Amino acid sequence: MIIGLTGGIGSGKSVVARLFEILGCAVFNSDDAAKLVYFNAEIKNRVIELLGNESYTTENLLNKPYISSKIFSDISLLNSLNGIIHPAVKIQFEKFASENAGKIIVKESALLFEANIDKAMDKIVLVVAEDEIRINRVATRDGLSREDILKKMKSQLPQEDKKKLADYIVYNNETEFVITQVLGIYNEIKAHA
Repeated sequence: MIIGLTGGIGSGKSVVARLFEILGCAVFNSDDAAKLVYFNAEIKNRVIELLGNESYTTENLLNKPYISSKIFSDISLLNSLNGIIHPAVKIQFEKFASENAGKIIVKESALLFEANIDKAMDKIVLVVAEDEIRINRVATRDGLSREDILKKMKSQLPQEDKKKLADYIVYNNETEFVITQVLGIYNEIKAHA
């Protein structure tokens, strides 16, 4: 069984992914896979062709501020970049899934709906949090300005729209126990796996 795990920036989906991992699920982090894909020679050439040489600070280091400044102010560039990165991540995931056959597999992806990956999932778990909590988390974690965080949030499907598409919702507003919610979801999924 393949579970899609998603949530907007700062929602806390990585914490939820870690809990699923502790429960014995095989967790594939799409963001981590994407970071590695950027350094595949063919992908790197395509990224440079799309965004310029400034996309890489060194051979092994992405220029994230530069890339963000380009793609979060131009939706067509964002879509073009996703068109390069997502197919390569999909190949990595297929390999991961075959290596973990028989386990409950959790595919963590911030852009599960935006990249139309949701259609390939058996169930979808959405992690949500109030916008101000998300903004504070990202500002603390990444040191980004409120304006930059809001740009990233606007590039993603709104939480309210995602709620309509999810099978399960984890509320991570620091008022409900996330562990209890995840355990309940896991037990229900396991019973039907």
